[in-house]
Amino acid sequence: MAVNKVIIGNEVRLDLTSDTVSADKLLSGITAHDKSGEKITGTCNFDIDSSEATAAVAEVLSGKSFAARGEMLTGTMPNNGSVSGAITEKAQEYPIPMGFHDGSGKVSINSTEQAKLIPANLKQGVEILGVTGSYSGEAVKAHSKNVTPSLSAQTVLPDSGYDYLSQVTVAAIPITETENSAGGITLKVGG
Repeated sequence: MAVNKVIIGNEVRLDLTSDTVSADKLLSGITAHDKSGEKITGTCNFDIDSSEATAAVAEVLSGKSFAARGEMLTGTMPNNGSVSGAITEKAQEYPIPMGFHDGSGKVSINSTEQAKLIPANLKQGVEILGVTGSYSGEAVKAHSKNVTPSLSAQTVLPDSGYDYLSQVTVAAIPITETENSAGGITLKVGG
């Protein structure tokens, strides 16, 4: 029989009778004596008080377990791994998906759009995304043209070697009047 209370004279030197320790509340591998004085070895795997933990399941990687507020929980945060994207328009934004990223992904300007960002396509002295323009403007050739109207539709374009029409002069529609054999006048419009 184990000793659970020791009195020397009138003084109580040891009293385990009101102790509440039990093997399931004592950390695994730790030894102590219960209220009967018997030696016990702890079986509890509890290693931290998680009552003040603030992590939420959405903040822990999906499938990973953790303890918080006295219970075991499983994370739901998606594992996005490597995330990549391409910008193809000036005002385009790339939305960053919620979840874990492994840090190897990249967002960049689409290669087709990058190929357009060359000095010759940008005004001289203007810098866009690290590319300084060299285009100083080329002389454009304007064309002035005279046309004769016709009774059918016409498309008027600059001749080869010209960039645009600066002016189009349309001649007056020719009208001729001649006397005819019936004693009247023949009116001819056009041609």
